[in-house]
Amino acid sequence: MEKDASVNVLGAPLALCSSDPLTGFFRDGACNTCAEDRGSHTVCAVLTAEFLAYSKYVGNDLSTPRPEFNFPGLKPGDRWCLCAGRFMQAHEEGCAPRVSLASTHQRALEVVPMEVLEVYKIEQD
Repeated sequence: MEKDASVNVLGAPLALCSSDPLTGFFRDGACNTCAEDRGSHTVCAVLTAEFLAYSKYVGNDLSTPRPEFNFPGLKPGDRWCLCAGRFMQAHEEGCAPRVSLASTHQRALEVVPMEVLEVYKIEQD
């Protein structure tokens, strides 16, 4: 698997999203992607209780630990590389989390318009 260029939605080098918990399609802490990343795990989100409940409701329980997959379970305030489509769906449902633009991969723009990401950007990156 070859990573796409590590460039964020601002056109700058992609910043780290989270090393604790370790996130990303490659589990390298960044929202890097490649052709094999069918979900486009490219949006660096700062999770909220509302989003975690929504994600569980639509079938992707991110809050329950899964030790067999070395997955600690996520809590509000954690940063995580979300699938661009799930972020867009949450936006349309009114429960999208905040995002780090510096840590969101440019490929997210194939699914999520920059104008939408701007609405949820965190001020301190």
